[in-house]
Order: sequence, then C-alpha cells, then structure tokens
Amino acid sequence: QVQLVESGGGLVQAGGSLRLSCAASGRTFSSYAMGWFRQAPGKEREFVTAISWRDDRTYYQEFVKGRFTISGDKAKNTVYLQMNSLKPEDTAVYYCASTRWNRGFSEGRTYDYWGQGTQVTVSS
Repeated sequence: QVQLVESGGGLVQAGGSLRLSCAASGRTFSSYAMGWFRQAPGKEREFVTAISWRDDRTYYQEFVKGRFTISGDKAKNTVYLQMNSLKPEDTAVYYCASTRWNRGFSEGRTYDYWGQGTQVTVSS
C-alpha cells in the first residue's frame, strides 16, 4: 500500500501561482512514477503531468506546458507541482497518483494509488 497526501491548494487570482505537494508513504519503493490529474465540476478527470522516479523524465499535457512544472524529491518521497500563470479554467480538484507501471502515464487506469485531492480555485 502507498498512501498519498496532497497539500498546497487554495484560492488565487488569475495570473498567480501555487505549488502543490504530494507526500507518499508506505511501500513507496514499488512506485515507478507519480502523476497529477485534475477534475473540474461537471467534467471528467484529466491528466496534467507525470514524472518517472527511475529517470526523472517528465510528461505534460499540452494545455499546461510552459506554465506548470512537476518535480520530485526522492529522499522525501514527495512530488511537487509548481503552477504559474494560472487561469480560471485551471480551477479543479487536483489529485496525485502513484503507479508501478512504466507506461501509460496519461491514463488514470494506470495508477494504483490516489490521494484525496486538493482544491485549486482561480478567480478572474
């Protein structure tokens, strides 16, 4: 089992920044990669970004490229999501997730464990 706890969400004005954290505990050695997803009200969950623990490769959804940055601290078993130039359409609950697999990072079904989510609200 892997437990994931997100933090860092909140209310910010358009153009502002937030940094989300996701702390992992438990059988973290089984995790190959970590991802961030988000779900806005009335919409399906969507992939945002992911990072591989093995080679630090990162993967981004097109709509966040140049604005969001994922990073990881292996010593702390923590993944971060730095979000800059936030837009109202970024408003959503953000979830981090962990997977044992080395492919399919943009697919929610790839992930074995999920956090409880943290709310991000961007006002216009």
